[in-house]
Amino acid sequence: MHNQKTRRHLLAGLVASAAAALFPLAAQADYNPKLLRIGYQKSASTLVLIKSQGTLEKQLAPKGIEVKWVEFPAGPQLLEGLNVGSIDFGYVGEAPPIVAQAAGAEFYYVGYELPAPKAEAILVPKDSPIKSVADLKGKRVALNKGSNVHYLLAKALEKNGVKYSEITPSFLAPADARAAFEKGAVDAWVIWDPFTAAAEKQIGARVLVNGEGIVNNHQFYLAEREFAAKRPDVVKLLLDESNKQAQWVEKNIKAAAAQLAPIQGLPVEVLELSLSRYPAGTHPITDAVLGEQQKIADVFNELKIIPKTIKTRDAQVPKP
Repeated sequence: MHNQKTRRHLLAGLVASAAAALFPLAAQADYNPKLLRIGYQKSASTLVLIKSQGTLEKQLAPKGIEVKWVEFPAGPQLLEGLNVGSIDFGYVGEAPPIVAQAAGAEFYYVGYELPAPKAEAILVPKDSPIKSVADLKGKRVALNKGSNVHYLLAKALEKNGVKYSEITPSFLAPADARAAFEKGAVDAWVIWDPFTAAAEKQIGARVLVNGEGIVNNHQFYLAEREFAAKRPDVVKLLLDESNKQAQWVEKNIKAAAAQLAPIQGLPVEVLELSLSRYPAGTHPITDAVLGEQQKIADVFNELKIIPKTIKTRDAQVPKP
């Protein structure tokens, strides 16, 4: 048991290391026209519902395409999977693609969802003396390195006159971060939904600030470059199905929460709160949204989260 725990913490430490270490050189898996491998996180409600209903399998079977689902604990790990060729398609937040692109990952942005700034937040314990972001100076803050919340933390600190160097980041995956938060090993936790909603409902965590007026918190659909180039029909089908499912969720939050509860292992009321914070709709990539991505890339470069400057438009599907 001790060895398993040690290995888990070692793995978490490796995953949270610098971009170059996050994405080591690895051989790309051969493109397989008869297989679609989708990377997802259990918190990605739209994809989780699509998976549980088997709708993609039914639509792709006549094309002779098998669907394989691969679960990841967070966006940076999913992008690592995309980089080393273990998946063809994935759904992540706005920050992981920046880290992945800086490390040379071969992907294209193929779709995005409208901003969801309320769906991530900086949390503190309910009885914490911390009353504002400025009070985080000198405090230990838990977060998943290279994820959306890394950008939220950086921008929230900047807005409140605190230098990033004046806090002590504790890089932890969501489950480990929640444990550290509950034990008081960290003073604050920056996290996304449904983990945010779960902490609010289950342990009375207090939202210090969410992303409103600070960050967009877009969610993106990404595809491995060769897959995107050779199977635009499958990419379109995926995005259409995601859009349809997201529209249904927005109109049927209670029913969606009831379906997701046993899959995600969370109470219905937690999922209702979480789902209410995500606007519906999947849209084609635009120059404007990649311009917003460039702002994140510039901040991450300044903070040395990524090792070099990048141009986010280099990851846009080439126009015919």
